[in-house]
Amino acid sequence: MSKGWFNLDTVGGTIPETQFFEGDSAFHFLGLSRTQRLYGFGGCLAVGFVLSLLGAIFLFFADLVTFAILYVLGTVVSLIATGFLLGFAKQLKLMFKPVRVIATIVFLLSIVLVLVGAFVIGSDVLCLIFVFIEYLAFTWYTLSYIPYARTAVLKVFGM
Repeated sequence: MSKGWFNLDTVGGTIPETQFFEGDSAFHFLGLSRTQRLYGFGGCLAVGFVLSLLGAIFLFFADLVTFAILYVLGTVVSLIATGFLLGFAKQLKLMFKPVRVIATIVFLLSIVLVLVGAFVIGSDVLCLIFVFIEYLAFTWYTLSYIPYARTAVLKVFGM
């Protein structure tokens, strides 16, 4: 029997849990409902976006260290948001599957390099390069979840 949004025959005609909401959520032990987990996901995503945006504002005012801290914190909070949906163990397993392991490593390494660029090297140009690399790696990572998305992007760019 398949599980998914379109299998309305199970559980008395209600919409069953999707693959993102099956019992492996990091917050399952708290007894959070699907709606509460969606609120948690949305809240963390919004907080992560605001922190990253505040970091960008501090970069505009040439405060490189505050930028790096807020931007990286925003990225990490946004990444944690998926724990409300998937669970952290499942998320880690998916992140390091062969299809996306390189993008994951580049993404995580670029987060560290943003901090190195700000704290050790003190270069705003390098920080921005690392942020750009992080964005590209995260985009490539995200595209790995959409069937044929990477192939389509490569065709658009003639690769």
